[in-house]
Amino acid sequence: MSSWLERQASNHQVQLAATAVLSGIAVAGIIYGSQAARRKVAIDELKASIPELKLISEQLTRTASFLTPPRFAKLRDSFVIIVGLGGVGSHCTSALARSGVSRIRLVDFDQVTLSSLNRHAVATLADVGTAKVHCVRRRLEAVVPWVKWECFNEVWQKEQGERLLGPWDRGRGNNPDYVVDAIDNIDSKVALLKYCHERRIKVVSSMGAGCKSDPTRVFVGDISASLEDPLSRVTRRRLRAEGIPDGIPVVYSTEKPGPGKAQLLPLSDEEFIKGQVNELSVLPDFRARILPVLGTMPAVFGYAVANFVVMEISEYPHETVAGKSRDKMYESILSTLQGTEERLAKDTVVDVRGLKIPITKDDIGYLIEEVYRGKSVVSGVPTRLTLIRWKAPEKGYRPDEDREGQKSSVFRLNDLVCMTKEEATVHEREILKGGRALEGMYSAQVIDLVEKRQKEEAQYDRYR
Repeated sequence: MSSWLERQASNHQVQLAATAVLSGIAVAGIIYGSQAARRKVAIDELKASIPELKLISEQLTRTASFLTPPRFAKLRDSFVIIVGLGGVGSHCTSALARSGVSRIRLVDFDQVTLSSLNRHAVATLADVGTAKVHCVRRRLEAVVPWVKWECFNEVWQKEQGERLLGPWDRGRGNNPDYVVDAIDNIDSKVALLKYCHERRIKVVSSMGAGCKSDPTRVFVGDISASLEDPLSRVTRRRLRAEGIPDGIPVVYSTEKPGPGKAQLLPLSDEEFIKGQVNELSVLPDFRARILPVLGTMPAVFGYAVANFVVMEISEYPHETVAGKSRDKMYESILSTLQGTEERLAKDTVVDVRGLKIPITKDDIGYLIEEVYRGKSVVSGVPTRLTLIRWKAPEKGYRPDEDREGQKSSVFRLNDLVCMTKEEATVHEREILKGGRALEGMYSAQVIDLVEKRQKEEAQYDRYR
């Protein structure tokens, strides 16, 4: 075999044929490369020949037609800040940039991870390990080159709020038209929303997309109306404790948990050893990074947030779920509680005129809605609710009269429980006045539920 190859290699005709083939391949490569280069040059020249305004107009023509030119002009002149560039934030940013927002500031301390590629809008394998703010900017610059970017690769902290949420171009430009909260850290999320609310900076917040699978259950509404959402409930409760019961639009899901559906995953002993197990959690002892997430749902939330921002900035007609305002009910409960305390105090002092109770209407709303979930702790009934002491105090119901000229009932928020008015009447007669033991009147299930709610409130009390 080898001798045959040697004879063929020495054959002059074979050598000429091989040379011709190799030459043909080389020439073909040169021609193909030259054609590709000429095509690139032609495309670049074509792009360069099109004025930027005309290019933008053509790319955004469908959006402009939908909004109408006057509304579209407002969107084009807008400045939006997105805080958090995970699944929700990256999809929201992509949608806003493609819709016509011209100035976008990105705030996120994190890097792209391999596990986040199932839900990130633009990141690829090549981006793993790079800062999310620069990954998003770089990828979207290839789509919308006219958008101006400001990137802050850092954690949002209220101490840096003036700089991170301040005017465009280091204070030389306009204030933000909207801030998007796409953070999954509870402390940072609440701090950001409180900061914006106190300074009247328009903000919209995304609640939890984890463990959700039904896009038809995603709504935009006031935070006071959000239901069936652990992240929303914790955020809402913390904000109420800070004196902010409503007034913040959020994107949330009403999907209920059920058998066979994804649930929060418990922590292993190794995770507890790492410490700060509650820092990124929506419930005690859970980390946000072990929250099961279907890759499609953060996109749904992100686009819902972006859509709301576009509608708001352009002033396009739109509707959201109204806030849950029950001020009249809270005022009635406050009045009923005042009457109850006066009746109880009469057993100790003769004159109860001028007696005050250390609680406000906002406190009533917080206890009813957040601590007791809008239901009686005894029966679970959600109507004709009121608040009443759970236990009779050891020292009786004598008011605090240390302040001259002012009598005040002595109790803490956590001493009160939610019942129906009928249940409270019996409770006052049997427990608070009659001295009957709680165990002799209520089931172990009811007592355990009250203790559970009180322990939860003890954890939240430090934020008040």
